[in-house]
Amino acid sequence: MPPARLHDGATVEVTTTGAGPTVLVPARTEVVTGPTAEQMRAWGADPNLGHTLVTGLADAGFRVVAADYEGHLAAHPKPDTLTATTVAADLLAIADAAGADRFAYYGYSWLALAGLQLALRTDRLTALAMGGFPPLDGPYPAMLAVTRATHRIALGDDARPPGAQARPGDWESVEVTLGPEQTRQYVTLYESLRDFDERAALDRLTAARLVFAGEDDTISYGPRWDDARVVIADALLRHREELEARGWTVTTVPDADHMAAMQAEAVLPILIPWLNTTTAQR
Repeated sequence: MPPARLHDGATVEVTTTGAGPTVLVPARTEVVTGPTAEQMRAWGADPNLGHTLVTGLADAGFRVVAADYEGHLAAHPKPDTLTATTVAADLLAIADAAGADRFAYYGYSWLALAGLQLALRTDRLTALAMGGFPPLDGPYPAMLAVTRATHRIALGDDARPPGAQARPGDWESVEVTLGPEQTRQYVTLYESLRDFDERAALDRLTAARLVFAGEDDTISYGPRWDDARVVIADALLRHREELEARGWTVTTVPDADHMAAMQAEAVLPILIPWLNTTTAQR
């Protein structure tokens, strides 16, 4: 399969797994082992999350199109061009490389935001599944503050005490290992969304829509991050009635924060039945 050519001319490898209705998942499918995997587990992350998600969806009867878009951005940053429009174009390029004319999309956190921007720019989407990012009252200002702080830290202004250990759920203990160009691209993305009109956008959506989050998903950052507070679950619950009236399926994951709700054991029991129902209706 040819790689996808992205908005800046760079390419990213695309894989397909399984057979059935197509679902685009921007995730790494390779199995990760060794010190890198152990470091991710220490912070509560699953190094093989993408592999598990893709395998689970394929086993459930879907053709999964996958590309490690986030990994590509780490290796080939786009500090001046990563906007909502170019992200949507890149995701369409991934679908094109796989020959997917009509497809569903699943993304978590900022990749859920990316899916929303994709849905606003194409009529090829059959279903949009967003995890860990609310489509109303999204934390755009807080994430702009966080990404600006991350970029500032990457430039060398870091007041973090030396030797701090990563702890699950403790965002203050995160080690910033990305460089200035890698962090700047996310500032560019959130700057492109400063005037985003959420309700006007939701009026334009026609694909089937699902959103979920951990019921404890509020991320509080410390002074290094300008004391930003990223509110996910409360925003979702606050607008649940309106979202459901607009045709969204809304659910929460009990006793789960942002990291826990992204794990395959939380996602697949929500995503697979919903996709099966959506596919049967279309």
